[in-house]
Amino acid sequence: MDRSGIARQTGLGAVVFGATLLVLLGLTAVVGPPRTTPAGSPVATVTSVQSGATPAPSTASGTASPAPTASSSASTAADPVIVGAGDIADCDADDDEATAKLLDEIPGTIFTAGDNVYPSGTTASFADCFDPSWGRHKDRIRPAPGNHDWETGGLTAYLDYFGAAAQGEDGDPWYAYELGSWQIVVLVSDCDRVVGCGPDSAQGRWLTETLVASDARCTLAIWHHPRFSSGMHGDDASVDPFWRALYAAGADVVINGHDHDYERFAPQDPDGREDRTRGLRQFVVGTGGAPLREFERVARNSELRAAVAHGLLALTLRDGTYDWQFHPTAGDFSDRGTARCH
Repeated sequence: MDRSGIARQTGLGAVVFGATLLVLLGLTAVVGPPRTTPAGSPVATVTSVQSGATPAPSTASGTASPAPTASSSASTAADPVIVGAGDIADCDADDDEATAKLLDEIPGTIFTAGDNVYPSGTTASFADCFDPSWGRHKDRIRPAPGNHDWETGGLTAYLDYFGAAAQGEDGDPWYAYELGSWQIVVLVSDCDRVVGCGPDSAQGRWLTETLVASDARCTLAIWHHPRFSSGMHGDDASVDPFWRALYAAGADVVINGHDHDYERFAPQDPDGREDRTRGLRQFVVGTGGAPLREFERVARNSELRAAVAHGLLALTLRDGTYDWQFHPTAGDFSDRGTARCH
């Protein structure tokens, strides 16, 4: 059986188990008790966490504790939407076509969180695997590269395919743009390929200068390798400088891929301590089409984990707040919520 088939059987088994458990317990959602939030700190409300999700155990009480349950605010036509995932197109599977069909119905700017094509970022892979699915939305994609995009020895095919949408003013593969009152920062996390990610590297200096110069109300950063993860690859300390620069600048949200699952974290500081006042909320969204993988452990401050469905994360970027929602390609797993910027 190929990897895609194994992933589908694993996901189906998790859904069946979760649904059976819910029936036995008479529940309709897997959610935990409210988390106490200090006065004046950013508040997140979470709704519609369905079967197949795994809330993290609370380090304080040993009980499940994603976040307080409440309804997210209503969307307005003026609020921009950014939607996407990482780990996307493989000519040996069709799950990227399923996520592309979701994109057909969701307006807004599309992000990718790296590993746009498999097994390597060749011109043929982009033409034959990515272009027939996500490629039909190419004119609204702002991508990030991942390690598979680099596996030809460089990013030539990636940059040729996405063009100016994947580059900064100097032609570097890291860049920033604005959506409404938000600044979006796209970074390269294959640090060895770009002579490091530290504060003295070219990318590190650019990041600090970009954050200092910005007057955006809120900041979202996107790159491939997650600093924190419960997935197969786990934590990646090489991107620690990104977290420190973003945290110092008061940024709000980080989106990554690399691990083929969906995971949401509580706001954290660069050392992985929960920080509801100034912390970054991280989403791992490696669900764009590559075969899903099981979790290896439970990372500290992981609020929700699921590897039961491919899908997309959509964020509605408001002035001072944001809504998030995970859209699955199949099944009833869902995660959505609202939080304030710093």
